[in-house]
Amino acid sequence: QLQLVESGGGSVQAGGSLRLSCVASASRLRMGWFRQSPGREREAVAGVYSRDTTYYTDSVMGRFTISRDDAGLTVYLQMNSLKPEDTAMYYCAAGATGNPTMSWPWQAQDFPDWGHGTQVTVSA
Repeated sequence: QLQLVESGGGSVQAGGSLRLSCVASASRLRMGWFRQSPGREREAVAGVYSRDTTYYTDSVMGRFTISRDDAGLTVYLQMNSLKPEDTAMYYCAAGATGNPTMSWPWQAQDFPDWGHGTQVTVSA
């Protein structure tokens, strides 16, 4: 089973920045960052396919940037201009090795491998 380890969460004030990292035990073409807050469904925040095809949910467009290193084992989420509504547990997810066709926004149930999550808290 693929291992995913997230880091970089924390508490910041509105307008601040955080950089999340996700280290994978093996490379997958499709990697995503999801978030979930209490009482809400897990939603896709940003995704990367292969090296440089990226996707973002509308609420983070222009503020968040997803990227991956040359080896494809580490995926980053740079989060700028954070807002209180960004507060959530953030999860890294890896797509299946069979690389099925998937349209954005990605759905959590289509991802077989997950990290344990890292908490992001943004205060007003």
